[in-house]
Amino acid sequence: MKTCLAVDIGGTKIAAALVKDNVIVTRVQISTPTSKEASALTVALTDLLTPLALEADHVAVASTGIINHGVLTALNPDNLGGLNHFPLHQVISEITQLPVVVINDAQAAAWFEYKALNQAVSDMAFITVSTGVGAGFVQKEILNTGTRGIAGHAGHMLADPNGPVCGCGRKGCVESIASGTAIGVAGQPFFGTDCDGEIVYQHLLTGDKNAIAIVDRSASTIANLIADLTISLDLDVVVLGGSVGLASGYLVRVKTYLERLPNVYVPDVIAASSGADAGLLGVALWAEQSVK
Repeated sequence: MKTCLAVDIGGTKIAAALVKDNVIVTRVQISTPTSKEASALTVALTDLLTPLALEADHVAVASTGIINHGVLTALNPDNLGGLNHFPLHQVISEITQLPVVVINDAQAAAWFEYKALNQAVSDMAFITVSTGVGAGFVQKEILNTGTRGIAGHAGHMLADPNGPVCGCGRKGCVESIASGTAIGVAGQPFFGTDCDGEIVYQHLLTGDKNAIAIVDRSASTIANLIADLTISLDLDVVVLGGSVGLASGYLVRVKTYLERLPNVYVPDVIAASSGADAGLLGVALWAEQSVK
């Protein structure tokens, strides 16, 4: 059995693991460089991956953003700390001297969740609600990565034409209302300028009406996103993940709003099973069929 060096690049952390037979053998993690200079990310990846590459046969990378022919770009550059147009595939190939495949992190997580389902499903969506909002789609049992890597960026579908301006430049995206970042921004008038999504959730748990309204708006937005995707893609099941998506009571809120809609808009909605390592495990699984 070959050993995969799996890498998960997010806005706040970079995780790397040696994966063998779908099991993480070794795992390390660092903070994502805050510098907007490409050289800072290159140095961080070199330090992280060089020792692990000695024990691997190939590399599989799951990254936030759009992976367009191996180049990392973003609809919302804020989620990448301002870093954009980074030649991810080329850099990691040069660091490791191994075969490399790269896909979006939500796509990777979607593949893992699909393989983990204990039911026969043809069409599934994975939605992550965290710092941003992303998705991955499995259609007719095939992961849809998109010709230009855009498939799955459902967080940039329209939720409210009169809503806040999203980091992508469009007004009223799902991400600008439902993400953890958006929840924190919405909470600032009530809980201070340092408010983030976690602080809002702490106030929600105490019964604060403003916090409840903010999180309910997020959950309602995600419910309508699920409905839109279901009526468009004829989904069997939607898997909900991410730090917000898996927060206490959030899935129940989403289901409550979905239940108000006609049945045709309501798929089976379940919680993600994989936690923080979904990207690592999913991209390792994906690499099995992609690396020859």
